[in-house]
Amino acid sequence: VQLQASGGGYVQAGGFLRLSCVLSGRPFGRYIMGWFRQVPGKEREFVAGITQSGGNTYYADSVNGRFTVARDNAKSMVYLQMNSLKPEDTAGYYCAARLSVRFSVSPEGYNHWGQGTQVTVSS
Repeated sequence: VQLQASGGGYVQAGGFLRLSCVLSGRPFGRYIMGWFRQVPGKEREFVAGITQSGGNTYYADSVNGRFTVARDNAKSMVYLQMNSLKPEDTAGYYCAARLSVRFSVSPEGYNHWGQGTQVTVSS
C-alpha cells in the first residue's frame, strides 16, 4: 500500500487549504482513513478520520467545525478541507490507512502512512 498526500502550503490566518491523499496498491474501500499532524518535538496527533463508506466522520476538538474530511472511493482518495486556519494548525499533515472495522484515533492503530505535506499558517 502506498499513500501520497498533497495540497499543503503557506496561508494566512483565516485562510483555507484542501489536502488530498491517494491510496494505491490495495482496495481503498477496505480502509478507515485518518489525517494526523505533527510539529517537531511533539507527538503525532489525530486530526480527522472517516470510515470505509464515508458514513461516519471523526474530528479532534481543536478542528471540529473548521475542518471537513471526505472520501471518494471511486478515485481512492481522501480529502481534508481546512477552513478558518489558525497559526496553531501549522504542522506536517499525514494521511493514514487502517485495515479494521473499528475506528481509532491512535497513530499506532494505522497500518500505512503517507509522506506528509507541510501546512504553514501565518498570523
